[in-house]
Amino acid sequence: LLEQVLGALAAIGVASLAAVARALPRHLQVSLAANLGLSAIGFAVTTSAIHGMGPAFIAARLRGIDLNKRTTRRDEAGALLRPVQGVEIPESMGTICATAFILVMSVFIPFAFASSERHSFPHADLAEYLAAVLTITFATFMGFADDVLDLRWRHKIPLPFLATLPLLLVYYANGNETGVMVPNQLRGLLGDYVDLGVFFYFFLLILAVFSTHTINIYAGVNGLEAGQSVVIGISVMILNVVQLHRIPAKHTEYREQHVQSLFLIIPFLSVTAALLRLNWFPSKVFVGDTFCYFAGMTFAAVCIVGHYTKTMVLFMLPQWINFLYSCPQLFKPLGIPNPRHRMPAFDPVLGHVKNSYTELKPSELKPLGKAVFWVLKTFRLADVRPPRKDGTVEVSNLTLINFVLYVMGPCREDVLCFRLLMLQVSCSILCFAVRFGLASYVFDFVI
Repeated sequence: LLEQVLGALAAIGVASLAAVARALPRHLQVSLAANLGLSAIGFAVTTSAIHGMGPAFIAARLRGIDLNKRTTRRDEAGALLRPVQGVEIPESMGTICATAFILVMSVFIPFAFASSERHSFPHADLAEYLAAVLTITFATFMGFADDVLDLRWRHKIPLPFLATLPLLLVYYANGNETGVMVPNQLRGLLGDYVDLGVFFYFFLLILAVFSTHTINIYAGVNGLEAGQSVVIGISVMILNVVQLHRIPAKHTEYREQHVQSLFLIIPFLSVTAALLRLNWFPSKVFVGDTFCYFAGMTFAAVCIVGHYTKTMVLFMLPQWINFLYSCPQLFKPLGIPNPRHRMPAFDPVLGHVKNSYTELKPSELKPLGKAVFWVLKTFRLADVRPPRKDGTVEVSNLTLINFVLYVMGPCREDVLCFRLLMLQVSCSILCFAVRFGLASYVFDFVI
């Protein structure tokens, strides 16, 4: 079923791109066709390389065991045996996915700029394109280092800041906009346009860090990391296609920004779809932190190149919700204990995934932790079990995955992933409704 869905989406995507290409200049039509052809090759290479290199990754100790499978050994009570014993699966397969993407983008360079004359060569576009690829490459390298070295969070967090600098420097050198249009209701106070200056670059840095790490913490289910990336990537491509239909031909700069975005997102979708096929339940490979860094930085790069950062924030609404919901466990001052793994637990009898829990004693929490616990319990934002005799309370781990299990009940892992991806799709639909519907009520002209 997954392959049929991906095939149908690919056919619809190609048809949409063929329709929009008719209004593009001849050289961009050639470039788009070359991009599609190279992306198809990238899909085939990624699939073949993952199949072929799996044993090599296992031999290099880049491997893992799927905890939520019956093949993983448990005691009579259903608890995992330590050390964990089960079928070893190749991990960090996002490395192959990202490498294929980088190679495709490198080969694509001549097709993207070969038609340009030397005296009118678009140096600014080439610099932005190369900076985007370099930024994604840096992020991929950092992700692989995390997979191999298991970096601590205090080291992980600043890495995307460094990876994004090449793209932001080119963005600055090209004199791109650093401000926002003011809604009609506030123009009497703020004017038509507010230039944020250095604060805009700070926002871009924060967006890059968030995009990179949020996919990493919204994980733990077969197919979820690659699946959410495919949904966001498709949403980006739809936005690009719609904008190329909407924006008049006289706004050449805006149209070219969306074409540049397409050049990045189409190969990303092709290699990620190849990874998703093998990462879907029951997973044959794990994507690893490398893919999370790669995917997150790709989203940051395409929205910076395409100049739709605010829209990208809406596309990633489930990731924002998961991050905010997770904050009491991610930040120690908020007081809720954070176990090593917050992924769902497994019921070996039914073969279903269910809520996983963390343990705490409310009386021992700091004042801020007590307030957070009261909110969670009072508003039923988490499953809080009755206290034991010693006062210990079990609280479901604060992830969007566990919240969906809390609300909708235990289910098979693929069903859970499908529900989470439908939530992602719903948020993308909401984003388009806000972007092209609600925005017209607060702005005179929406591009």
